[in-house]
Amino acid sequence: MTKRTTERKGMAGFFRAALALALLCLAAPSRAQAPAPPSPPAPSDKKAADLEAKRHDFQGVRDNLAQSEARKMKIEDEIFSYRNDRAKLVSALIDAKNKIEDAEAKVAESQSRLDTLTGSESAIRRSLESRRGVLIEVLAALQRMGRKPPPALLAEPEDVLRAIRASMLLGAVLPELRSETEALASDLQDLVSLRESIAREKADLAAGLQARRDERARLEALIVARQKSIGVAREALTAEQAREKALAGQAANLKDLIARMETELDSARKAAEEARKADADRAKLSQEQIEEAKKRFAEAASRDPARLAPAIAFADTKGMLSLPAPGTIVKYYGAPSDFGGVEKGLSLATRANAIVSAPSDGYIAFSGPWRSFGQLLIINAGGGYYVVLAGMARVDVAVGQFVLAGEPVGNMGDGATKTAAAVAIGATQPVLYVEFRKDGAAIDPGPWWSKSEMQRVRG
Repeated sequence: MTKRTTERKGMAGFFRAALALALLCLAAPSRAQAPAPPSPPAPSDKKAADLEAKRHDFQGVRDNLAQSEARKMKIEDEIFSYRNDRAKLVSALIDAKNKIEDAEAKVAESQSRLDTLTGSESAIRRSLESRRGVLIEVLAALQRMGRKPPPALLAEPEDVLRAIRASMLLGAVLPELRSETEALASDLQDLVSLRESIAREKADLAAGLQARRDERARLEALIVARQKSIGVAREALTAEQAREKALAGQAANLKDLIARMETELDSARKAAEEARKADADRAKLSQEQIEEAKKRFAEAASRDPARLAPAIAFADTKGMLSLPAPGTIVKYYGAPSDFGGVEKGLSLATRANAIVSAPSDGYIAFSGPWRSFGQLLIINAGGGYYVVLAGMARVDVAVGQFVLAGEPVGNMGDGATKTAAAVAIGATQPVLYVEFRKDGAAIDPGPWWSKSEMQRVRG
């Protein structure tokens, strides 16, 4: 009798544990019955609570403003230290652009992990919900057995048939109940772990977004400082921009636009002369000096930010250039176009407000809106080569300005304004059009991009 009693007590303990675990599971889904709401607080207590909440919110706003002001002052101090040093200013611009791209990549990865974790949590919740009916039936059976337990043979030896039936029922139910209990315990543990991981990912995502906002503010301030440091008189700049707009309206195509700018606009003509002079100076270098310059250019970190002319000939940069913005290539050079011809450049789908940087050293030959191309930028890379960037919402450089490879030159915007490249592929996101030209004709830009860059952006 002692052994039988012990077995029954052990089984009852297991059932109680299973019952508690199942009840915990049933409480987890969103459709579980909520506890009765507490009685409403007295009006005076409610007013005090509302006042305390408003005080807390106000303090949070004050703290955020103080932090924002501190960050702004730090940026202003940094800009002031760069005011008379173009090399440091450009280097800081490139550094800010790289940090923003790194922060955006981390934000994207964090968001992807968060989406995966949220999906896993939803799957576990659906799994628990789908077993609600089974658990209800098992719990009901356990409750019935608790109200009328199986007989003890020694106490009631004449009811052998009932005892055998009860044993058979328990033998059938117990393994299934144990399996369900273990599965539920595993699912609940996974749910707890997932919620902890989701909380961590949300914190990382918030930190990444803040870092990106801080770097964008720094970049905007640096861009303003760079443009002020160019030293062009406002009146002269305004007159040149008006002339530039008039010439753009008269140009029939890109070749004509470049020719008009470099023959009729002073700043563009001076930039073209500087490009020719740089080509002539490089022709005087020894082969050893040329190879050393190529090596330095290939290692982006070792490039001289103080240079005012292209480091090496554009033809020698094959396999070294980075795309002007992070994104995915959706149209390649030579692919069939929507107008019956072939594509003369590549189309790069970017994220909203992506920063556009110069893919190579060069002089700005044109900067501004042109036809259905959106904001258009043409860089004279020397040796008869030109780099065309179109589809931006904003350009941050002026005609005649020298830019370095990797230096920020514009912004893609949110894609609300549709350019010809975006309309052609039906894109909902911003699309940057990139074209390389040699002696007035479009050429394949493929050989110029680095292999690692192409592997990263293939769509």
